[in-house]
Formats: sequence, C-alpha cells, structure tokens
Amino acid sequence: MKPERIERLLNQVATGDVTAAKALEELRDLPFQDLEHTTIDTHRELRQGAPEVVFGAGKSGEQLVEILDRIYQSHQRALATRVSRRKARIVEEALPEARYDRLSRLLALGHRPEAKAHPYAVVACAGTSDLPVAEEASQTLEFLGHRVERLTDVGVAGLHRLLDKLGTLREAGVVVSVAGMEGALTSVIGGLVACPVIGVPTSVGYGISRGGEAALHAMLSSCASGVSVVNIDNGFGAAMVASTIMRSGGKHAG
Repeated sequence: MKPERIERLLNQVATGDVTAAKALEELRDLPFQDLEHTTIDTHRELRQGAPEVVFGAGKSGEQLVEILDRIYQSHQRALATRVSRRKARIVEEALPEARYDRLSRLLALGHRPEAKAHPYAVVACAGTSDLPVAEEASQTLEFLGHRVERLTDVGVAGLHRLLDKLGTLREAGVVVSVAGMEGALTSVIGGLVACPVIGVPTSVGYGISRGGEAALHAMLSSCASGVSVVNIDNGFGAAMVASTIMRSGGKHAG
C-alpha cells in the first residue's frame, strides 16, 4: 500500500468519512499477503520507497500472474525481472495491462512515476552485447521514477565515444557502468566524474573472461575512488543502489 493511500485513509477516518472498522479491513493486509506459494511484502514501499520487485526466474507463469496482480492491487504498479517470453505471454493473457520488454526481460504493470529532471542517472554501456543488462538497469530506474540518460557502445576500444559524452556524465547524480570483457569502462568513468559509480560486470566475453569473472575482478580492483560493484549481470541490483543514492540526496536534489 502506498504511503499516500494510507495517509488519505487516516484523514478519512479523522473526518468521519470512513469508519474505523472499514479502515482496519483495508489495513489488514498491510505487512504482507500470504498466497501459499509466496508471501508478498506489501509493507516494502513504506520501508524502502519502492514496492517489492518479483524475480521471475524459477516461478511459473501462473504464479507470476497471481503475485503481480496482488502487488498491482496494493501499489498500482508492479515489476518482474528475468521473465521469459513464454511466461510473459501467460501474464499478458491474464493481465492485459502488462507490458513486456524482450531485451531486458522486464515485465511491468501500471504507470511509471513522473521523473524529475534532476538528479538523473546515466547508464553507460560498453558494447551492444551488454545492452540486455544495461536496459534492465535503465528500465528499473525509470519504473522507480528516475530520469535516465543512456550512453550506448562507449567502451574503451574507442575512448573518444565516451569523451564525447563527458558533459552528460559529469552532470549525473549517479552513473551505472555496464561492461563485459575486461570491464575497464568502470575504472575510466570512475576517474572522470565526482558522483558515485556503480559497476556492473556482464557475462559477455569468452575464454579467460570466464562468464564475467574477469570483468568482476577488474572492477573490484579498480583504483578509481567512488566505485562500487554489484554481481555479474545484475542490472536490477545496480538500479536499486542508484535509486537509493538519488533518493537520499544526490547531486542537484531538492
């Protein structure tokens, strides 16, 4: 349940427009909802500023339908990550308002909050092959109500492409740097900007790249200050960290 809805309900009780019994009934499911196969944390938006996001892998399409519908009823929006096209079709048939993005594998319901001009996040993607992870980060940030500037295919093999976007980078409240191979992009950006940089190593690469381990180790070993790193291919996790930074008072906030 959104904080605004609870405040409105309490004001209605205070003015006598809603009885205490009716308000109690609406608040009964506030902490969580038990669906037998899933316990939905309906209290999360009150605690953390955003509703629970569903990890789609490992859940059936039918389970996703029930979970997303309940979250949508409580928050007027819902998001699931790592959703296959087959499961997305099941959800779309049951919930026609659902929107699926094949590239990011995100499935969303409801309207995104209107984004403020500042602070904004930059999601910088080293190569086109990293786009699925970059879009998971970008669209999650937009779902959470943030403006996103996308920098695509700006890896270190052609550094002039990144330097051409230096103004956009330096005005950002936070930068999410998505890179596979050797993962050098994150250190380069970390040395160019004053805001926090979140590195996302991807599994793009071959041989000694070991499914993203080389990029992960390189980012963790970065000598650029202000760099933090999330797990391999974890665009969603990077977006949540970036959102927390901006909601906590990033650059240009106010």
